[in-house]
Amino acid sequence: MKNIPFRAIAAALLVLGLGWGCSKPSGSASAPAPAAGDVKIGFIVKQPEEPWFGLEWKFADQAAKELGFALVKIGATDGEKVLTAIDNLAAGGAQGFVICTPDTRLGPAIVAKAKADNLKLIAVDDQFLGADGKPMTDVHYLGISAYKIGQSVGTTLAGEMKQRGWSAADTAVCAVTFEELATAKERTDGAISALTGAGFPADRIFKAPQRTSDIPGAFAAVDVLLTQKPGIKHWLVCGMNDSAVLGAVRALEQRGYAPDTCAGVGINGTDCIVEFEKDKPTSFFGSMLLSAKQHGHDTAAMMFHWIKDGTEPPLDSRTVGVLITRDNFRQVLKEQGIRD
Repeated sequence: MKNIPFRAIAAALLVLGLGWGCSKPSGSASAPAPAAGDVKIGFIVKQPEEPWFGLEWKFADQAAKELGFALVKIGATDGEKVLTAIDNLAAGGAQGFVICTPDTRLGPAIVAKAKADNLKLIAVDDQFLGADGKPMTDVHYLGISAYKIGQSVGTTLAGEMKQRGWSAADTAVCAVTFEELATAKERTDGAISALTGAGFPADRIFKAPQRTSDIPGAFAAVDVLLTQKPGIKHWLVCGMNDSAVLGAVRALEQRGYAPDTCAGVGINGTDCIVEFEKDKPTSFFGSMLLSAKQHGHDTAAMMFHWIKDGTEPPLDSRTVGVLITRDNFRQVLKEQGIRD
């Protein structure tokens, strides 16, 4: 997780003596509604190089074309860049923005900066945390039902284990964790809960904490776990996203585990497409495909109608996933508008 630029945060919080809990930055009630063509909306993401965020931008672009507003896409990988981006949006005439923050603890500073710049705000994907470390439930948010999606992963793994005829005595679970991020913890906690609920023994579930939330970070974490737990015949793998499970699969392959001895299920469904397209199957069995269209198109459209029509979006909206595997991913991706 990136360091928080405290000077930038403090500056944002001190602007006009703003507090921590302001959640609905909006223009004057007497200001006339802008015409559709005069609406400008920012869409800020934390990792613009990742396929998921590219898809969010793609679908936000679709909303912009359908509704006739201008969309400004910005990649901001740390807190200082986020706060600068918000100021730049305001200077460029934007009336609001959607953001997936690089650090959820920046929430109070982002809210304060948005209010100071008179911009409406919707958080997407990752929910802001307040000064007390708890979710800022008074900030408009569209995210996933993280725990339920995690449970779907655990249920899928339990079902795959049963179908393959593996016994609990020679099977273990590798949960690749990144518990510093609340939504990541909810996902892996949900998966573990579903597995134990299906009768899998809790003492056969092992966590592999990632130091970085990417494939190398997952690989390193799982490599340590495999050294500590030799002799296990079958592995079930879960993690916060596709990258976590892909890193685990690579570590298992390096240790000589064949594709039919392990099964991993990721979350996102966008970072594993190349894996499914390989000539030979790997241990990456499936992924819970999240709706990038809802997260990109719908947040942008909600922001547009909030600005133009005064229609305030729900404070909390959640999406769910659908399982994709090597067998069905092409059809599902087509149905979701991700591929032609």
